[in-house]
Order: sequence, then C-alpha cells, then structure tokens
Amino acid sequence: MLEEVERWLSTRSWSANDRPLHQILAAKQRTGQTVSVVLPALNEEATVGDIAAVIRHDLMRQVPLVDELVVVDSGSTDRTSEVAAAAGARVVHRDEILPRLPAVPGKGEVLWRSLLVTRGDIVCFVDADLRDFSSDFVSGIVGPLLTDPDVDLVKAMYDRPLAGAAGQGGRVTELMARPLLNMHWPQLAGFVQPLGGEYAARRSLLEQLPFPVGYGVELGMLVDALHLVGLDALAQVDVGVRKHRHQDGQALGRMAAAIYRTAQLRLARGHLIRPSLTQFERGSDGFEPRTYSVDTEERPPMVEIAEYMKRRAA
Repeated sequence: MLEEVERWLSTRSWSANDRPLHQILAAKQRTGQTVSVVLPALNEEATVGDIAAVIRHDLMRQVPLVDELVVVDSGSTDRTSEVAAAAGARVVHRDEILPRLPAVPGKGEVLWRSLLVTRGDIVCFVDADLRDFSSDFVSGIVGPLLTDPDVDLVKAMYDRPLAGAAGQGGRVTELMARPLLNMHWPQLAGFVQPLGGEYAARRSLLEQLPFPVGYGVELGMLVDALHLVGLDALAQVDVGVRKHRHQDGQALGRMAAAIYRTAQLRLARGHLIRPSLTQFERGSDGFEPRTYSVDTEERPPMVEIAEYMKRRAA
C-alpha cells in the first residue's frame, strides 16, 4: 500500500461515533449548509418505507439534520411510490425529471437526475433495499462534510454479511472493483466499500462529475473525484453492518462487466469498442446463450445542463 494511502487511512477514515450528533448539528447551524437525502428506488416496497420513516423520525423530526428527503422512483411496478410517500418522503418519478432527455435504465441515471430535484448543499445517497436501517448511515457520512470544509465526498464503510457469514458480501467489490483500483488507481486502495451505495458529497462536486448511467456510477465517481479534488478531499466512515437483498451470480456478472467498462473508459477514452456480455442458462435443449449490452452511456456534468443552471441561478 502506498505511504500516501496509509496516511490517508489514519486521517480520513472515521467511525460514526467520532462525531456526536450534537456536534454535527452545531456545525450545520454555524455554516448554514442544507442536507438532501436521496433514495433511488426500483421495486423496493418491502424496505423503502422503513428507511424513509427512520430518516424522517430521527433526522427531521427529533433533530433538524436533514432538510429534504426524496425518493426517486425509476419505474417501479409495485407500491414503492405509495409506501415511500406514506412514510413521509417526497416521491419524484425519474421520467418527470428533465423530460426533454429520454431516461435510460440504470441507477446512475437516477442519481444524476436527482440533482435537478434537490436543493441541498450536501447530497446524501442511500440505497432503498437496506434492512434493519439505522440513521447513523446518514448522520455518519454527512458529519464530516458539515464539520470539515476540506472534505468533499464521504463513503460509508461497513460489514456485509452473506447468508449469515460475516464479511462475505460485496463479491463484485472483491473480485472486480478492488483489483481494478489497486492496479490502476492505487490512491483509492484504502476504500473499504468503494462500490457501496451510501455516500454523501457536496453539490459543488457532484455537479461537476459525469455520471455513468448504470452500475459503474460508484467506481466512476470515486475515480473522477480523485482527479478533480484529490485524495485528501475524500473520506470514509464506519457505520457498522449493512444488510440488504443480494443478487444472483449472473446479475453480479453483469454488474462486474459494467464496472470494468467504466474503468476502461477512464483508462483509454475513445479507443474501445462497444462491449457486450454473454452468459449461459440451462434450457430444454442444453445451455442457451443470453447476451446483454454493457452500460456504456454516461451523463455529462450537471453544470452543462441548461435547465440545472437556470434553476441554480433562480
């Protein structure tokens, strides 16, 4: 590990307990910064309501840490929107945001569009499939941004159990993302959960970043943020244990391909063919191929979107 990373681990890796809530609130009042929490959601009726309810109760009613809570529904066919609204979140449908630009499927697409329907100086993203959710996931990663002006982006780190076994979750992280980062961007080797969906950042940074539309958004954001603001502006906070729905092996394969493609684009832009991934499923006549296109599209920095700049100037 680079000496720079070892130093970073000692100065930019914290626990949620390092910043008590009263300290975070005092910093928020002193600086006047506002906080938006965004939950990207697709068919998450079983969990999105509990997450929204905890955030609203703990961080909006009991203490005024979060100023707005927005669920962006990316086309759910279940009761995700109704459940989220009943729990107190403002629900916005992906296709209603920037309608002149047809939406494409993908988590990164939703996160990118969320910048147009939120106003917080700090934007906190939380996946909508978490179980046993704690508000520490939000206060823990927002805290450094409110208390330290030199920090621009904070990732949550946590244990990820799989089938009851501690530390066995995050398979794409260990098999794809971590090797890529260690080999090509070793300054980022200290991130425990580089692909984690819980992170917070200053709007002033997010609006300058391109957003891969699919699963590559987290890796792409880390790499681009490193180049834009440097390692010392990035941090991570331990928030305990993350429990969520795990995907099957083939879905993980598609995720890994999208992440690899995101890395490729950053290593050699303009010199790669459009990739695809073929997987196999056993059918009545043996193994049958299934070919998927890999996410390659990226949305430009939000500061290049006229509607966003018009709203910001208002």
